[in-house]
Formats: sequence, structure tokens, C-alpha cells
Amino acid sequence: MSKEIVSYKRHRFPREVIAHAVWLYFRFPLSFRLIEEMLLERGLIVSYETIRRWSQKFGAAFARSLRRKAASPGDIWHLDEVRIVIHGQPHWLWRAVDQDGYILDEILQSRRNTKAARRLLTRLLKKQGIRPARMVTDKLGSYGAARRKLKLVFRHLSHKGLNNRAENSHLPLRKRERIMQKFRSPGGCQRFVSVFSAVRNLFVPPVSIDNALARHIHRIRAFAQWNKATLLTA
Repeated sequence: MSKEIVSYKRHRFPREVIAHAVWLYFRFPLSFRLIEEMLLERGLIVSYETIRRWSQKFGAAFARSLRRKAASPGDIWHLDEVRIVIHGQPHWLWRAVDQDGYILDEILQSRRNTKAARRLLTRLLKKQGIRPARMVTDKLGSYGAARRKLKLVFRHLSHKGLNNRAENSHLPLRKRERIMQKFRSPGGCQRFVSVFSAVRNLFVPPVSIDNALARHIHRIRAFAQWNKATLLTA
């Protein structure tokens, strides 16, 4: 993804409006046209095409800022892959989450084999900087083969019933895929999930939070962090 500096210069609307529109798109299963209507109800005349351009320009920058300030993830990795069809061609979205449902990484690949699993593990090790205490996967043999090729020593549990954490993490993206009427290209899919997951990691409380007050506090802190992440160059 591009790391060029982005700013709000030469935009007709202020930062608050742009950031709010981008937040609505990546946080909820809404189309650009629905967000256009929601802003119109607030007296803001913005076309859906403008909202689309805002999402493309600012989404990646917001996600980078959120990832830099993210809390340390857990040490149990749940790995899984889901089939996504783009222009009639099957692709596989490989995803890793921790025990709290925090998305560690995800990568779209055209294969479901050992090489693809090894690429996911390599990225995870590089990004996290540490090895997990335990890795949980379904019964796909590619995970074990990739672990052996990389000579990784940690406990690996391979059982479909134990990997519900990773399998359930695919459901929000599946809902968005239906709203968007499928992804248009592999690159567009990868760019979207990268921002979508960063926003979801921030606002969705971890599974360890089990009461209303704690969830409320979590969301207040999430909004504060989001506001800091959207303070780009003026």
C-alpha cells in the first residue's frame, strides 16, 4: 500500500466530515450511496463518488496510524482461509487472529497450499516480532507443512472445532462483500480488508470484555484514538 503523505488541503469539507464519512464506510455495512443519504440528512451535500474517493485516499493513512498505536496482541494465533471469487476466479483470503479476535494479518492469495501458508506465517513473524505460544488451525495440512519448512517450534493444534475464533472472523467481511456486490479486483480486495480490519480491531471490544460498562469505556477510548489517527497534515 502507498505510504505517501496525505492531507486535507484543497478539500471543501473539513476534517471532521471527511473522517466521519470514511469511518461510516469502513465501520458499518453501508454503501457509498447510503452514506451520501445519511450526510444529506445532516444538511451536507456530498456525492457518493466523493465519499468513494475519500475512502480510497484517507482510509489507508488512517489504518497505518491506527496500527502504529495498536495494543499488543495475544500470543495464541488462530489461522484460517476463506474462498473469495473475483471475476469468476477463486482466491483465498488467509487470516490470522489472536485469542481475543484481534486481526493480526490477512493476505489475499490465488492458492491454498503450503507456499501460501508459509507466506502468511512469514509475514506474521516479521510483523509481530515474536513467535506464538500456540498456533490453532483447521485440519488443512498446509499449515503444518509450512511450520516445518520454516523450522518453527511451538505447539500446533489442528482441529476444526478449536478454530471457531478465526472462522467467525470471516463473517463481517462476508457481509461487506454482499453489500459491495463482490470485490472488483484482487488489489482492491486487499486494500479494503487492510483498512476494514484496522478499524474493526479498534472499535470491536475483545471477547475478554464481558460487561456493558467495560464495552462502553472501550468504545469511548476507541473514538479518542480514532480522532487522533485522523489528525493528518492540514
